[in-house]
Amino acid sequence: MFHGAFSFVVLFLFVALPCAVAGDWPELRGPNRDGVSTEKGLPEKWSPRGENLVWRAPYGSISGPVVLGDRVYLQNTVGEGATLQERVLCFDANTGKVLWERRINLNHSDVPPHRAAWATPGLDPETGNVYALAVAGTLAAYTRDGKPLWTRHLTEEFGLITTHGGRTVSPLLDGSLIIIGGITFNWGDHSGGRHRFMAFDKKTGECIWVSAPGGRPYDTTYSPPMITEVNGVRLLVIGSSDGSWLALKVSTGEPVWRYEVSKRGLNTGAIRVGAELILTHSEENFGTSTMGFIAALPVDVTGELKNDRTRWLHYGFLGGFSSPVTDGQRIYQVDNGALLAAFDVGTGRQLWTLKLGTIQKAPAVYADGKIYAGTENGKFFILRPRGDGCDILSEVALGSADDPEEVTAGAAVSNGRIYFASTKALYAIGAKNSRAPAWKPVPALPGGAAGAPAYVQVVPADVVLGPGEKVKFRARLFDAQGDFVEASKVEWSLDQLGGAIQADGTYTAQAEAKGFAGSVKATVGALSGTARARVIPPLPWEMGFEEYAVGSLPAWWINATNKFAVKELEGNKVLTKLADNQFSFIRRARAYAGRHTWADYTVESDVRFLMRRRRMGDGGLVAQGYQLIVFPNHGRLELQSWQPETKRTVTAPIEVRPDTWYRLKLRVERLPDGSVRARGKAWPAAEPEPEKWMLERTDPPGLGIQMGSPGLYGDALFEVYFDNLKVVPNR
Repeated sequence: MFHGAFSFVVLFLFVALPCAVAGDWPELRGPNRDGVSTEKGLPEKWSPRGENLVWRAPYGSISGPVVLGDRVYLQNTVGEGATLQERVLCFDANTGKVLWERRINLNHSDVPPHRAAWATPGLDPETGNVYALAVAGTLAAYTRDGKPLWTRHLTEEFGLITTHGGRTVSPLLDGSLIIIGGITFNWGDHSGGRHRFMAFDKKTGECIWVSAPGGRPYDTTYSPPMITEVNGVRLLVIGSSDGSWLALKVSTGEPVWRYEVSKRGLNTGAIRVGAELILTHSEENFGTSTMGFIAALPVDVTGELKNDRTRWLHYGFLGGFSSPVTDGQRIYQVDNGALLAAFDVGTGRQLWTLKLGTIQKAPAVYADGKIYAGTENGKFFILRPRGDGCDILSEVALGSADDPEEVTAGAAVSNGRIYFASTKALYAIGAKNSRAPAWKPVPALPGGAAGAPAYVQVVPADVVLGPGEKVKFRARLFDAQGDFVEASKVEWSLDQLGGAIQADGTYTAQAEAKGFAGSVKATVGALSGTARARVIPPLPWEMGFEEYAVGSLPAWWINATNKFAVKELEGNKVLTKLADNQFSFIRRARAYAGRHTWADYTVESDVRFLMRRRRMGDGGLVAQGYQLIVFPNHGRLELQSWQPETKRTVTAPIEVRPDTWYRLKLRVERLPDGSVRARGKAWPAAEPEPEKWMLERTDPPGLGIQMGSPGLYGDALFEVYFDNLKVVPNR
């Protein structure tokens, strides 16, 4: 027991200081990414009517606040129905006044409106920059004052998928990197569905590495990431959508170990206590019908792991949404039913429980010998845990019995205050005469002394070009600890890419207006590494599929492999939305065929629907963030940008006959006043094109989708066929 407590203190000193100064709470789980603060003198009680209430701002959220110095940041939604967007808010920590906000449009997402703004922003202690991931897969970077820095569209660039559950991981910042995880279906060797982790340069948005250490995904997840150091190696530890706990090197993405525990995705965060990682979940286990577990895993494990590698493991604890915290002697976590439980660090034995409510998502926070926790039942607790029980210091009901203010995310501890968000408001509690100090930059940790080279990283790791365009690749060497090593002579080569690469790593794509997808290889002595590159032909396109082999498809398409493929139909080759795998991630897909930066163009294609058992699949077109879809079973044509938000959908009746070719046409254009107009039509391909558009939708300035890739949509209960694809700039 003494050893565990001592190691915990050492960990605090080593991990907390380089991440943020005392008082900052820059990420979802705080400066140590474990829900623990070292601050003292924090409030034991408060009241929404005034006692220890510094301020209340009427901006609710399902995610949590983060803090750097005298600024608090929150991600939530604004507007409703057709005008709903995600936004990032910046508040004055001393007054609660809004200093700025930035809005993010939502499109191509399967997340319903009430689950938007799921993730918590990440803050960079070195630069003060703010990073937000929206449920539509938009990763946006802003300065401390709200100036946009860069944006990555992970859905169209990497094939990130979203689901009705809304689960979205919060950004992780470490050194020069911002790291995001999620299920992606990309292209080439990344085309198969995996939980992938993508690291970007925090200042430029350049892709540094992509890693897929897990197996087949089951669910989208939002496990809070944590970083710990083991034998000089910085490891990212996180729960994955494949039912595994994973560890990978932060600097390179190299997998270190994998511990598969369930056939469902994991949503809790790990913590470190001494030489062990504490892991929890509430899903099905292998080898027993008992749900959930809590376990201690040695930090220095490697490879594929089984239960026999744990120091202790107990089944039956249903902690699947919140995450654990510790004081070094005991572990505390609120289970799915809002039951707070305490466990002995050395044995995992449950010591006591305390009922807080009936439903729980928010993790507890431990600080100053107290636990701060909100519940979905609309209560916020301040508790003092003991070895044999727990004292309730404060129990505050938020809202009313008929309309409670749910709390679904953890609190932030900063400069003597507790900040937390309910679904209705953002609260700051603490001493009213306290002042949050101005933010001061915290230098990034220097790298360790470099050893012998062991890994070659090629940057940018994933890039898109047009014919004749250039990009300069760089080879970066790392030792076995993940520390940077100066590169020596590099030899460059290409695989399945037209064009040429120079000795300095400058690649020039082939000038021919033709698509390619392949890799750039850097060789340094006996080591080598690769980066991925796509060359996408410019518009206009007129594409049949006769030149493609059966079973193939254009190599540069995103989210298409194993979902679409060329088949022969009545003596012709057509692109088919496959129906041989009815798993939801596969059956329903938007395939992205062009550059995500394109705008003001028209997409056309012939579409045909196979009928079986009096049912047909759905199919349609994608253009600039909008989609035109035929739903044959419902006799409906829909034009939309965000399908779950029905107020963004316009419809028209259409009668669809099976085994008949129809022509679909979708045009999207930016108008001079800043609005965006989308128009669509469908007609039997054997007939002349009708003059009038069947559907039209115009989004006002600020709400229209400004750019996006052309593509195809298919939800293949049974096969859907496409042919004669045409993409042309608007005149």
